Amino acid sequence: MKHLVFKNIVLFIGILTACYTAQAQSLLDSTALDNLSEKDKPTLLTQLAERYRINANYKAAIIKAQHSVSLAIKTKNFTEATKAYAMLVNVYANTKQFALLKKTSDTTLSIGQKAQQPIALAYAYYAQALFYNAIDNNEQVTKYCQMGLKMLDKKYDPYLAAKIYYLLYALNTRWNDVKSVNRYAQKALESALKTTDYNLLSNCYIALSVAADYNFIATKRELYRDSIIYYLNKVQDLYKQYPQYVARKTYALSCVNSADFYLRYFSDTDEAAKANAIRYASTANKVMTGMLNGEEIRASSLGILSEYAKRDKNLVMTEGYLQESYSIMKSQQSPYYYTLINIVTALATFYEQNGNYVKALEFQKKATEYNNKLFDQKQALNAQKLEVQYETEKKNNEVKLLKQSEKYAQQQKYLYFGITIASILGLIFMFRSYHFRLRYSLQREKQLHLEKQDAELQMKFEKEEQARLKAEQLLLESQQQQLQKEVMANQLQLEHKKEMLFQIKEKLSDNHQLNINKIWNEELLLDNDFEEAKFQIQQVHPEFFSQLNQRAQQKLTSLDLKLCAYLHLKMDTKKIAQLMHIEAKSVRMSRYRIKQKLGLGKDEDLKLFLQDMG
Repeated sequence: MKHLVFKNIVLFIGILTACYTAQAQSLLDSTALDNLSEKDKPTLLTQLAERYRINANYKAAIIKAQHSVSLAIKTKNFTEATKAYAMLVNVYANTKQFALLKKTSDTTLSIGQKAQQPIALAYAYYAQALFYNAIDNNEQVTKYCQMGLKMLDKKYDPYLAAKIYYLLYALNTRWNDVKSVNRYAQKALESALKTTDYNLLSNCYIALSVAADYNFIATKRELYRDSIIYYLNKVQDLYKQYPQYVARKTYALSCVNSADFYLRYFSDTDEAAKANAIRYASTANKVMTGMLNGEEIRASSLGILSEYAKRDKNLVMTEGYLQESYSIMKSQQSPYYYTLINIVTALATFYEQNGNYVKALEFQKKATEYNNKLFDQKQALNAQKLEVQYETEKKNNEVKLLKQSEKYAQQQKYLYFGITIASILGLIFMFRSYHFRLRYSLQREKQLHLEKQDAELQMKFEKEEQARLKAEQLLLESQQQQLQKEVMANQLQLEHKKEMLFQIKEKLSDNHQLNINKIWNEELLLDNDFEEAKFQIQQVHPEFFSQLNQRAQQKLTSLDLKLCAYLHLKMDTKKIAQLMHIEAKSVRMSRYRIKQKLGLGKDEDLKLFLQDMG
């Protein structure tokens, strides 16, 4: 259950947890709009939209941002319009509305370029970075972040600089680039300290706590371990000092991460660490109760409390915390399946360890169900991302072609102008000199040559377009193959778990005495072996099995195919017998039958044959 807390929740902050300007907090009231002129209203409206966004009230945020855009464009304040559009981009990125996200990010860039101001362009580039971050194009995220920072060199804005550095920090956490995570988290903090935005500052302190955690894992130096809780305490101090300026979600996240800190880095016998962890986890749960989109944080805090109840061997409280977190996550309209899967897996493990195999099986089935839903959700999102990426590349190519066409049209315009002049001069002096007629002929030849080049260039563009489409098709095929690999590997593991539970059920029905601890320990050892096998099976080319079936004329069973996969991975007979829950003798007999089905001779080695085929 611990993995449900620190890694997932800290990264959940990502770039979705935002910030709002504390200087204008006293104005963040809709009644203040009545006292402002139309020229000054867009700034306040954008700040109100940001306030709604960080509290997950996306509908209200969109309304305020659109109102700000309308007034800003009406008063020709294109810089403020760019800021409001960037706000909308952030909302659409948070809610994964990819079609609107693409359209709005393009509009933001257009308005920013129209403003012709460094700050406006910086916000426009930041919006582009948010768009590419949403569709996982890391190269473009880095590119537009650097372009935004370059604009800020001309006119510095510490608030926007902190947000861009924070986005770069979040991006590098995906790659576990410890050096870059530290560098960008520190730069984000340095910029945030120059603002009075205490929520932004709190997020930067959390980023530094994550960087310290990376450092401690890499070096095991206690200085870095102590830095984790030091930066988290900074967030809690800011919340106590400025409760109206620091978002409750930011404060709750720092509490969950503090609780997880004591859970991970202190022994079971440390009563002070236990008390701190329980206090922080309880605080996070209390703070987020009734809050919009606070379910993941509450579930994580309850997960920590269940871990301590489990250590105290308080089975009733352990079950209660896990069931409560499950109930909270189920109540979501669109559940966060990663957390939900962790919860039901923890419940399945809990019931299995306590001998309630019926409930263990029930929650194991739920884990499978949620994994399937997560897979479907990821497929749908990936399809949307691919569609947006395709449309983006298509539009970018169209823009390039238009620019090139415009360039060639301009050249042709000049050429035609020159031809016209030459023609007029030729008509005037055609009777005076043969030289002028020859010059006209040469100009005409030049024109034909340019037209030929233009036609060749058009053909080149068409070939490049065909190549691009072919590359996209190959990419889709590669992704489909990878999905097939993952489904195959997960199916093997599910079959293994079902077989284990079925054997336990049979032994129970035969009234055999079971040593649950022995079975559990053996299963843990097998799980370690299976996880290694699962990773390697995913590397097997999908055509491997189709070639086997073709060679055996469809005579191979699913058990035969599984054994072939293990042999291809160079596993010995003993390990295969353990993973398949059969005797080593049965493995050898199965190998002999497979050789016959494949039509191999006595002297041919089945393992070498399968490895060569892979």
